Amino acid sequence: MTKSKIADIEENGFSSDHSGNSDIGVQASNTPISERPQTVSFDPFRLYLDEIKRYPLLSREEETDLAIRYREKSDLDAGYKLITANLRLVVKIAMDFQRYWMQNLMDLIQEGNVGLMQAVKKFDPYRGYKFSYYASFWIKAYIIKFIMDNWKLVKIGTTQAQRKLFFNLRKEKERLEAQGIEASPKLLSHRLDVKESEIVEMDQRLNSWEISLDSPLKEDSEDTHKSFLPSDDLPVDDQIADREAKAILHDKLHLFRQQLKGKEAVIFDRRLLTEDPMTLQEIGDRFGISRERVRQIESRLKKKLKAYLEEEIEDIDLLQESMIEV
Repeated sequence: MTKSKIADIEENGFSSDHSGNSDIGVQASNTPISERPQTVSFDPFRLYLDEIKRYPLLSREEETDLAIRYREKSDLDAGYKLITANLRLVVKIAMDFQRYWMQNLMDLIQEGNVGLMQAVKKFDPYRGYKFSYYASFWIKAYIIKFIMDNWKLVKIGTTQAQRKLFFNLRKEKERLEAQGIEASPKLLSHRLDVKESEIVEMDQRLNSWEISLDSPLKEDSEDTHKSFLPSDDLPVDDQIADREAKAILHDKLHLFRQQLKGKEAVIFDRRLLTEDPMTLQEIGDRFGISRERVRQIESRLKKKLKAYLEEEIEDIDLLQESMIEV
């Protein structure tokens, strides 16, 4: 692969072989794949899976060596190998988010691949984290942004309440049902601080979109979508990196918490850190202030926290965006 060819690939997308004869979808585009003209009748997702299986996975040592070569020498061939070895990771993450995207799964894969390319550019191999762990943050961030920008039927992300509902409705329903409590729209609207009508509409849409990972990849195959994906059990290296990253964030949050008093301390504890947050009204009643005043204090607190973490932790914006639970 020539230097000019590699530079073109970095700018416009990675081809599936060095001659560029078969595109693997790793490219930036403002037009979702599902909205592009379809001239041939075939299953692009199945073809894509067959294509990316050609690329070998990397050992930890190989991964580190390639990352160092890319960082120190701008070796774009090393970057290419890092990307192609992690295309299956993008598929796994994209499928985790598919219930939030009612159209072509390849749309999410395409955006995740762009995030993967950014991860290669930003990754520091000397910090001790495995590349795939670091890359997952970027992949999720790009997929989330794409969904927020393109989900036209319901405008998600315009307010904090809508964003919370989009990602937390299913989780909250499961939590209540596990406790033997009926997850009624009225109760969910109270717990998530949104209108009951929004709960009903969102629940209907999410239920109508979801696909089964147990469905076969094709009619005459016993292979399922799930069987193609890597195991959910993290390798030891990834588990260590995961614990280290969470420990760093936990320590920084603890130090930040020590600086807070009064209303800010309560909002931080009972709104930002808990899985069962108090509503704005509940906190307002506690301090004798309005919901809007609580919202203002919370907004100011988030800005203060963001500034603190940006100073303390590199790429904290990406980390926070990507750690949204689905």
